[in-house]
Amino acid sequence: MNGPGNDTSATWLHDSAHRQFLIRDAKRALDFFDASAVPDGLAALDGAGRPLGDGVLELHVTTRLVHSYGLGQLAGRRDGAGIIDRGMDLLWRGHRDARHGGFVWALRDGAVAEGTKLAYGHVFVLLAASSAKLAGHPDADRLLADAAQVLEDRFWDRQAGLFRDEFTRDWQPFSTYRGMNANMHGVEALLAAFEAGGEGEYLRRAGGILDFFIARQAAANGWRIPEHYDDRWRPDPGYEGNPMFRPAGTTPGHSFEMARLLLQYWDLAGRPDNAAPTQARMLVETALRDAWLERGGLAYTLDADGRVARADRYWWPVTEAIGALAALIKLDPQPQDEDWYRRLWRFADAELIDHHRGGWFPEPGGPTSGQFQGKPDIYHALQADLFPLVRSLSRQAQALANTKPLKS
Repeated sequence: MNGPGNDTSATWLHDSAHRQFLIRDAKRALDFFDASAVPDGLAALDGAGRPLGDGVLELHVTTRLVHSYGLGQLAGRRDGAGIIDRGMDLLWRGHRDARHGGFVWALRDGAVAEGTKLAYGHVFVLLAASSAKLAGHPDADRLLADAAQVLEDRFWDRQAGLFRDEFTRDWQPFSTYRGMNANMHGVEALLAAFEAGGEGEYLRRAGGILDFFIARQAAANGWRIPEHYDDRWRPDPGYEGNPMFRPAGTTPGHSFEMARLLLQYWDLAGRPDNAAPTQARMLVETALRDAWLERGGLAYTLDADGRVARADRYWWPVTEAIGALAALIKLDPQPQDEDWYRRLWRFADAELIDHHRGGWFPEPGGPTSGQFQGKPDIYHALQADLFPLVRSLSRQAQALANTKPLKS
């Protein structure tokens, strides 16, 4: 069967045809992104799998490749292109700033192209190191320790219990901006670090960040999460920055991510109460109601009242909605969860997955995109493939290692 699943199955998570579809899509994506390995390290790719011509490699691209190939290796797919080794070397010898500490944002042909120090990039270093550790990489511990110390010393706002956002290369503050996005991925990285090493402070900090953005902010804002804040951690609804990383308004794709991360945290914490499942469901159902478009796909941004602000239909909110719904189905399935899960996969199969070369297009209609060059990364789509293949809400990397669904 070429499609995403079998309509006669009670749930696609247990449907053999759907599971084979997920495995096939994951393998084809990894095959496509093997071309990221170039003679001098790693490269971002265009839609055909060729290195982009500008030679720029941003920190989140390097780290997400390491993380994704770590998951792939755990799941049983050998990293024949050496992506993990190349990425770990680039992080330590290229992105890592031996003079000022921390990790620079971008390299060009191995030299520093952009020295800004962003929490968003640094938490991805922690994520990459944690996944590399779970995959058994010999250099993972030193990278994890280094990234954790920089996050502690430079970015962690102890009074607020949240991550500050940005500094110059030599650690001078140049804005008062505070954001949800870096903190959300901070939760992702902290939970991965906890799963990799068991240090309880990682789990505690992740829980505090989730409490601030979900129990306090989302609950007070119609279960939509304000994206942007001032230096006193007050929402700044008028802020508009980089259209990819800091668009104006709220971002429903982040509600899906936060819902999944909340359930992962809750599971790791021993399922202490029933608040987290209720909150996760409110985030997911609100985002689906607000953002699903009549022509299919999810709007990129909304205004504070949930009206569509930017109707661009990017791939990553679809992948994150799939992950969040898979988590809800694993925990407490409702009929609408299965309906949405299938609807999202059918849209992805028809509009976003590159059935010719592998990987996902950034928008419907093929490789041409107004916002993204080429195929931006493997990270979102690979997780949408892999996480539904295991039964657990947390420790999914270990579950992939135990079951090895990609081994063949």
